[in-house]
Amino acid sequence: MTDYQLFIDGVFCDASDGGRFDCVNPATEERWASAPAATAQDVERAVHAAHRALHHGPWPQMTATQRGQLLFRLADLVAQNAHRLGSIETTDSGKLAAETRSQTAYVADYYRYYGGLADKIQGATLPIDKPHMQVFTRREPIGVVAAIVPWNAEMFLTATKLGPALAAGNTVVVKASEEAPSVLLEFAALVAEAGFPAGVVNIITGFGEPCGRVLTSHPHVSRVAFTGGAAAASEVVANTSDNFAHVSLELGGKSPILVFDDADMESAVNGVIAGNFGAAGQSCVAGSRVLVQAGVHDEFVAKLSERAKEIRIGDPLDAQTQMGPLATRAQLERIEQVVAQSSAQGAVVQTGGRRALGFDTGWYYEPTIISCKDQSTPSTQVELFGPVMSVLRFEDEQSGVDLANDTRFGLGAGVFTKDVARAHRVAAAVHSGIVWVNTYRVISPIAPFGGFGQSGYGREAGMDAIYDYTRSKTVWVNTSDEPMANPFVIR
Repeated sequence: MTDYQLFIDGVFCDASDGGRFDCVNPATEERWASAPAATAQDVERAVHAAHRALHHGPWPQMTATQRGQLLFRLADLVAQNAHRLGSIETTDSGKLAAETRSQTAYVADYYRYYGGLADKIQGATLPIDKPHMQVFTRREPIGVVAAIVPWNAEMFLTATKLGPALAAGNTVVVKASEEAPSVLLEFAALVAEAGFPAGVVNIITGFGEPCGRVLTSHPHVSRVAFTGGAAAASEVVANTSDNFAHVSLELGGKSPILVFDDADMESAVNGVIAGNFGAAGQSCVAGSRVLVQAGVHDEFVAKLSERAKEIRIGDPLDAQTQMGPLATRAQLERIEQVVAQSSAQGAVVQTGGRRALGFDTGWYYEPTIISCKDQSTPSTQVELFGPVMSVLRFEDEQSGVDLANDTRFGLGAGVFTKDVARAHRVAAAVHSGIVWVNTYRVISPIAPFGGFGQSGYGREAGMDAIYDYTRSKTVWVNTSDEPMANPFVIR
């Protein structure tokens, strides 16, 4: 049993009122750790620590190269501890250990990427239209950053915010999810070991009220980077109405995967399986609307169903397991409800559609494929965050694109076809922030990601993301030896 602590101003501490909440293992339903429930007072301390570190002490005196070196050091520590951190994340969230360990190791590359970019942030000299004026721009840190991350990929989604924020010279308060927060509290010790000055990185845990509200509305917070659901995002945006913080939102989706009749069948099946049943479907880019051209629809659905039935469900720490439990009981119950509603409206469950058999404990749900007549089916509309895919038929390229775009979301999309021209046409026509062609759910620190519509705005990762954590300042220098002209004499 581990009782974790907040990390504020370089010190581990309990919540000011001693409040805590349980961390429950989704595979066993057992309480295995506890985390502090930060109060409004704790949030105030964290933000003030970040604000103080931004303006005083060693951090603002460091060169960009020195900041980059700290990020490289953090990357090394993450890589060295990837197996341990992954195991903790698995115990807390139910994700496969094979995925959490490898993903954590890869997260180190995000810190290396932004460590390398720290001293590449450049301003510009302007060819100004005034004589004797030297004018240039410089990029400066935007200020205190509030980074709010969900439970399903905390190490990864923290890196996409913390990496560019620190490289640009900001200070950060990270709020971990109240579901499965343990890995970020373990990560805090690595931040301290890497040598970041006190207050530069603060990591807290708590609930939306008061923790999230106080953090996002705080007058010292200049930037909010949020990943989560649309309802919480609306509250975040409302909270920033007084502090005018810059906001980026990476939200959910009902991402379409279009399978054309000329696609490589094996590749497409693998892509759809990866896009839906990887991480038990608990991914914001899960390709949960599978759109299949009529000519191969029946064959494709049969192959998908056969493959889904072969997936080994079990203990996520077991190397032989291919799919673990859902992270929370609430997810399980919501999925059951929506699948039942879809069936009642005429959708056909091809495989799955129930809790996994053979488990006395744990929130396990079978890989589920639902054939839907149209997009009025509830499973095609609701982001389930679980191993459930809805399959629909389309006739031609345009109807497939129209079906793909018939959603309020726009985060990810997949296209499987051997026709290169079609791949480019469809990639351009689909309304989403990411399009994978003949692959799915691939990421890199070099490639930005983010969504359209109800999937949010702003981009994370990539070179441009670092500029979202800076603001531009224009400097005018009069190079003339002559005194400034009388402002009341117009020449």
